[in-house]
Amino acid sequence: MPTRSSGTYDASAITVLEGLEPVRLRPGMYIGSTGPSGLHHLIWEVVDNSVDEAMAGFCTRIDVTLLADGGCRVSDDGRGIPVGPHASDPKRSAAEIVLTTLHAGGKFGGAGYKVTGGLHGVGVSVVNALSTRLKLEIDVEGKHHVLEFKNGGETIGKLKVTGPAPRGRTGTTVTFWPDPTIFEEIEFRATTVLERLQIMAFLNKGLEIRFSDERDAEGQKTTFKYNGGIVDFVKHLNAARESLFRKVASFEQSEDAMEVEVALQWNTGFHESIFSFANGISTTEGGMHEEGFKKALTNVVNRYARSKNTLKEKDDNLLGEDIREGLTAIISVRLTNPQFEGQTKAKLGNVPMRSLVERATNEKLAEWFEENPREANQALQKALLAARARVAARQARDLTRRKSALDGAGLPGKLADCSSRDPRECELFIVEGNSAGGSAKDARDPRTQAVLPIRGKILNVERARIDKMLKNEQVQALIAAVGAGVAEDFDVTKIRYHKVILLADADVDGSHIRTLLLTFFFRQMRALVEGGFVYVAQPPLYSTLVGKEKLYLRDDTAKERFLAENPNHKADFQRLKGLGEMDFGELKETTIDPTKRSLLQINVEQAALADEVCSILMGDDVEQRRHFIQTNAKDARFLDI
Repeated sequence: MPTRSSGTYDASAITVLEGLEPVRLRPGMYIGSTGPSGLHHLIWEVVDNSVDEAMAGFCTRIDVTLLADGGCRVSDDGRGIPVGPHASDPKRSAAEIVLTTLHAGGKFGGAGYKVTGGLHGVGVSVVNALSTRLKLEIDVEGKHHVLEFKNGGETIGKLKVTGPAPRGRTGTTVTFWPDPTIFEEIEFRATTVLERLQIMAFLNKGLEIRFSDERDAEGQKTTFKYNGGIVDFVKHLNAARESLFRKVASFEQSEDAMEVEVALQWNTGFHESIFSFANGISTTEGGMHEEGFKKALTNVVNRYARSKNTLKEKDDNLLGEDIREGLTAIISVRLTNPQFEGQTKAKLGNVPMRSLVERATNEKLAEWFEENPREANQALQKALLAARARVAARQARDLTRRKSALDGAGLPGKLADCSSRDPRECELFIVEGNSAGGSAKDARDPRTQAVLPIRGKILNVERARIDKMLKNEQVQALIAAVGAGVAEDFDVTKIRYHKVILLADADVDGSHIRTLLLTFFFRQMRALVEGGFVYVAQPPLYSTLVGKEKLYLRDDTAKERFLAENPNHKADFQRLKGLGEMDFGELKETTIDPTKRSLLQINVEQAALADEVCSILMGDDVEQRRHFIQTNAKDARFLDI
């Protein structure tokens, strides 16, 4: 029985949080988390407001700057937040109310915006609440207005005019500094910001978005502007893949204050990539617009197949998953009063939008197929192959299930398992080759650490259908070792190890192998990645003696840094060419001993990135592969991929 509280529960126990207090008390309710994603969400909230101005037709350029002192500045050339007194409190300007009051803004059915992504009206006030300082600058009516805040929304004075608007411009500039007492870290990642800004430029045809990073000594600057809009977006997404045909199908339709724009193209891969947006907001969990598109796409292709007699009367219809194999599509809708689920706006709930997208796809895509018979037939033939592969994959999965039932645990022969049967303390090291496997077995703790050697580069699951994948010996070993099934049969509650650690050489081949393994886990055991059970252990590339102590250096960059800091170092450097060439003592000391090793837990973003680059790294185009590696060698996202 729980122990009863001795406190009194009466009217005095009810707490009323004023102003922005709820945001500081429960920031996760408003920005998702206080980790890196929540930190960057502050930028998205401010940028979304500027994009709303662009969608309303009043903004043509947005500037985003990461400041040297850790702040961020977002500036647009829109109309500017209203500066006059507000009827609800004539002593305060409308701008001050917007920055200090939740659910205050011009997006609740007034005449200010017809279409907006800032549905809830809490965005910029949340940014204010979670910042140590915020500076608001507004250029309207030829004047430059300034209002500043500190300590999570405390106003410093009143809105004041500091001079004329520069060159007669109009617009809003928000500069803020995240609160280190709220966030786990306060350093913005340039690559994360660039990816989001590029997407916003794709979704808003002709909008110019400029980015600069003043923290970089070289002053990184990037400009995004796409006159082709989401057609350019699809081309960009398929650039690293082989398109099935060169044309990009696109169409748009509008009615009753709702608009839909769709662009799509198939590639020779086996996975669908459908990205949906509502008023510029990424709806990562889909919603009504995505449902309408998928249903209509399936209907259009099946009708086309029957009209061309490719599907006979006795044949079953193609399934949606067959048709969407290798499809890259962008669905962008705009509407008044969007019904999102939660402040993070991950799913769209407006039922009328499903009907509009479905009608538009049924009509416009059918017309595109008739006007482009060559491309339509190529898409149809790919879907037919996918249907045959689906049947073969089902048969292969059934065979795998029967084998597992007959073989009991069905563990692969090369697996050196651990003696513990508590998954929470068990670790599986996946190592490259038998020699590395031998070293790892000698270095491990046999009670809690298991070792599975794999031979060379495993099958690239981006370039093989699941029926072929399930017949691959290396893949079978991985599935059996993890012990929780595969694909839709995967059950994360049955995994045999709570740490699956990828341990490959510290060279380009090792990077390729890690990429292939990450891609496999992301595609076929995604819950393993999402649950935080997948890790990369980075072995060092060099060792040297400092006095009588052996020092390990991760890579060439670490070696150069060490030499710069120790210019009088005389000892030679030993290049640890591979795990198999490290003795078990070195391997234990650097990567296997839990008290000394350096692990990187893989998140979904990194695994998805591995999936995106896999076809390049393991492709036949040597020049493209070399260029990719050279270009991204210093990108933090590729550090362990």
